[in-house]
Amino acid sequence: MSALTVSQDPDQNWDDLVRFWEEMDWPEGSKVEIIEGIITVSPAPASRHNVIAARIQRRLYSVIPEDWEIFQTLAIAVPSRLGMLIPDLLVAPVRECAEADSHIPAVLAELVVEVTSRSNAHHDRVSKPAAYATAGIPLYLLIDRWAPGGPTATLFGEPKGDVYRVLSAVKFGDPIRLPEPFDVTIDTGEFPVD
Repeated sequence: MSALTVSQDPDQNWDDLVRFWEEMDWPEGSKVEIIEGIITVSPAPASRHNVIAARIQRRLYSVIPEDWEIFQTLAIAVPSRLGMLIPDLLVAPVRECAEADSHIPAVLAELVVEVTSRSNAHHDRVSKPAAYATAGIPLYLLIDRWAPGGPTATLFGEPKGDVYRVLSAVKFGDPIRLPEPFDVTIDTGEFPVD
């Protein structure tokens, strides 16, 4: 199953869009995001996708401060980009996130990780990094299983406007290093390849 988009009135304001996103009865197990003002419903990810996220999460737990946490289903709001995004992994301070109901401001995130699926690769490569950079999230790790030249991992940083600088890019099998405050190397050779 691929992603489904739910178009809204283009003149609808952010608060109405968020209220619709929060109150609608979405399909069980689906991932529902607002991407560039359009509600997008995606099926639950495949097991390989989850294995990759779990392996990254395991590495991150060994280096994050006690007052930070790794979230898998917490939405982050980027109203200026009409975005309510749910990264595969989100690292943020626990205290601020514990007070949230359904989402937190994206500016609280220290790192977001996206693992592409066939149906969402474009969003993970284009729409989401623009929103994450706009919000000033310091690091964005894209695990692109469907990259045209073969599976890759790309670390983006130094956001300016809606653009990131590529800090590192590797093919699956090579290590990728996350800088401070993480200071950890992730072995992409542990990732399953389709």
